Amino acid sequence: MGLQLPARTGSAPRFRRPSLLALSSLGLVVLTGCSSETKGEWERLAMPEPITEQGEHTLALWQGAWIAALLTGALVWGLIFYAVWRFRRRSDDEVPIQTRYNLPLEIFYTIFPIIMVVVFFSHTVQTQNILTDDTGEPDNEITVVGQQWSWTFNYPHASDDGSWVFEGGTANIVPTLVIPVDETTEFSLVSPDVIHDFGVPGFLMKMDVVPGQINSFRVTPTETGEFAGKCYELCGVSHSRMIFNLEVVEREDYEAHLDELAAAGKVSDEALTGGEFADKQAGLESESEEESE
Repeated sequence: MGLQLPARTGSAPRFRRPSLLALSSLGLVVLTGCSSETKGEWERLAMPEPITEQGEHTLALWQGAWIAALLTGALVWGLIFYAVWRFRRRSDDEVPIQTRYNLPLEIFYTIFPIIMVVVFFSHTVQTQNILTDDTGEPDNEITVVGQQWSWTFNYPHASDDGSWVFEGGTANIVPTLVIPVDETTEFSLVSPDVIHDFGVPGFLMKMDVVPGQINSFRVTPTETGEFAGKCYELCGVSHSRMIFNLEVVEREDYEAHLDELAAAGKVSDEALTGGEFADKQAGLESESEEESE
């Protein structure tokens, strides 16, 4: 006797209905999860929402590059599918014409990518020049120090003696950077130890903080609020502690913050940059003072 297979039953469709129900439920969850914030992320193509005038140019470059890439992809795929359909084998089994070369087409495939690269490069350089523009005097200057393992922010204080006020973080304290809205603020970036990277997602701009070198860039915030900043460089064992808070406030609130720092005794004759001034770095004590004690 041969092996007999079990007869099919009508139970199979019962497994399809739960699957369809699960897929429908998943689709509803995805659709209901499209909030206004998610919609904004789709419009920005996953780029953070810019909070500065300079960041708007970065976003425009990002979106333009994606649009150009999608149009190029659509053109290439369109040509591929057209060739597949147009030159398919016919019912009479006739082999399509085999063209060894096409000079105009080859010239086009060579020149067009070069034109695209030139256009991309041109727009990138223009955006870079805007982001690194340092012409004229900024409204505010802040010296940012990235040290192991936190940040120190130095502000020139509006006083007759030309003093500075500062706020520094420690291993347990996250510092806060305060800048005024609708004003251009220049960050001078210094480091006494290792390479860090200073940035805020909403800036759409970040820059390395290199020992022995002063890097700088400017931002002009367009909205008030609280934001999160961090170090974007894997700088060492406590890299995760290299975070800070950013507050964009009105001008009067900015000046009030500087006065609060001065009243708290966080005053120095010059910006605390670490290195040779490590004894004056926020959170650190002078070895000479410890020895004298």
